[in-house]
Amino acid sequence: MDDGFNATFLTLDGYVELHKYRYLYFVSMCAVYILIICSNSTIIFLIWIHQNLHEPMYIFIAALLLNSVLYSTNIYPKLFIDFLSDQQIVSYSACLFQCFLYYSLNGAEFLLLAAMAYDRYVSICKPLQYPTIMRKTTVSIFLGLAWLVPACHITLPIALSANTKLCNFTLKGIFCNNSIYKLHCVSSRALSVYGVIVLLNVTIFPVIFICFTYTKIFIITYQSCGEVRKKAAQTCLPHLLVLINFSFLVTYDVTVVKLESDFPKTVHLIMTLQVILYHPLFNPIIYGLKMKEISIHIKRLFF
Repeated sequence: MDDGFNATFLTLDGYVELHKYRYLYFVSMCAVYILIICSNSTIIFLIWIHQNLHEPMYIFIAALLLNSVLYSTNIYPKLFIDFLSDQQIVSYSACLFQCFLYYSLNGAEFLLLAAMAYDRYVSICKPLQYPTIMRKTTVSIFLGLAWLVPACHITLPIALSANTKLCNFTLKGIFCNNSIYKLHCVSSRALSVYGVIVLLNVTIFPVIFICFTYTKIFIITYQSCGEVRKKAAQTCLPHLLVLINFSFLVTYDVTVVKLESDFPKTVHLIMTLQVILYHPLFNPIIYGLKMKEISIHIKRLFF
């Protein structure tokens, strides 16, 4: 490539023997993407059409599954293009946009889980006040903030990166994430500090809030009757499983980015694929099997 081309486009260098396994990659990932879209969309559709599922808890679940669909759609179509292309390249502006969506949707996941934790807390610990507190307006505000707050946080570093000079044009990955900052000629201390602030606001603080909320729920339900404990377990356990799974994968992603040079290329690819495979498939399985009302409607739909 000439210098003018390199100044605008990046090479994605995270694939292993793509020329040999391109059709295997394509068919496998295409099947996974279709499964992700169908499984998540099915539950969203069921929540949409059934009146008894038009409650805050199920609305938050639908939002979480929609977030998984958007998360996957941000990554998979570009993978399909790369699998069938002779060169795996992406424009720097498109790379920044993918990175923006990737981290915005990651942050939205944690904030949606925090909203769900608050909903469960009010439902179980303050049942008489639940209709007053969790009104449609409150749910709408929570949903709006869950997507808006991370997007606003991520906008600044992405905007600054757009005007930053690059000295390297090879990205060691299969999609755009924080690895793009390693392409900059000069690393910015200000961006690093701001990155920590973003991590705290959209990841660490929501996780602390969720843990605190569920701790209070379990303390209160432990002192209550068996029926209350059963209700708490049925509604809270799926949320906790999703939180643990997603937190693990986010930690995994950070590890991949920070230690990319310490991993063999094949190991790095496998780790990256796990980040984008497990979570979008895990959510509908957990909510489809563990949430009683949703499970009933799924059985009626398919059996």
